[in-house]
Amino acid sequence: MTYYSETINSVTKPTLAISGIRSYLFQIILIASALILPSLAHLSGAPVRVFLPMHWPVILAGLVYGWRSGLLIGISAPLISFLLSGLPSPISLPSMMLELAAYGFITGFLRERLGLNSFISIAVALILGRIIFIFSQIIFNTLPLSFNGYLKAAFLPGAVAAVCQIILLPFLAGFWIKKERKFIKDNQ
Repeated sequence: MTYYSETINSVTKPTLAISGIRSYLFQIILIASALILPSLAHLSGAPVRVFLPMHWPVILAGLVYGWRSGLLIGISAPLISFLLSGLPSPISLPSMMLELAAYGFITGFLRERLGLNSFISIAVALILGRIIFIFSQIIFNTLPLSFNGYLKAAFLPGAVAAVCQIILLPFLAGFWIKKERKFIKDNQ
C-alpha cells in the first residue's frame, strides 16, 4: 500500500500533493490544530483576536498542500469548532468561514499556481482575507461598531500575529515540505 502519492518528478512543485495517506493524516492534524489552538487560547484567557490561533494551521495548509487544502481546512475548521464548542459565535461564523477559506485558498493559490514566494503569498492572503471578512460583516449586517471603529478593531489586535505568520510560517512550511520529500525519496 502506498503511503504517499507524490513522485520524485513533482519536487519542482512548491507544494506537496494533497492526496495520499500521509497527506490526509497531516491535513487532519492541521484541522485538529485549528480546533485545539483556539480552545487552548480561550481556556488560558489569551486574547484570540491578538494571537489568531485558528489562522496559523489554515495558512500552513495552503503553503504546504496548496489551495484545495487551504480552502477545505479554512472552511471546515470554524464550522467544526462551532459544532463542537459553539465558538466562533453564530453571528461571526459565516464571516470567519469566508475569511479563513480566503486565507487558505489565496495562500495556496499564490504559492502553488503562481509560484510566488511564501512570504508574499501570506501577506497578500492576510490582507485580502481580512477585507473579505469586513465586507461579509457589512453584507450580513453584523458589524459590531462604526465602520471606522471596526477597521481599527479588525486590523490592529492581530497585526503582531500577522507579522509573525508572515515571518515564521514560510520556514515551517519549507521544513515540512523538505522532510516529506525526503521521506518520499527514501521510500520509493
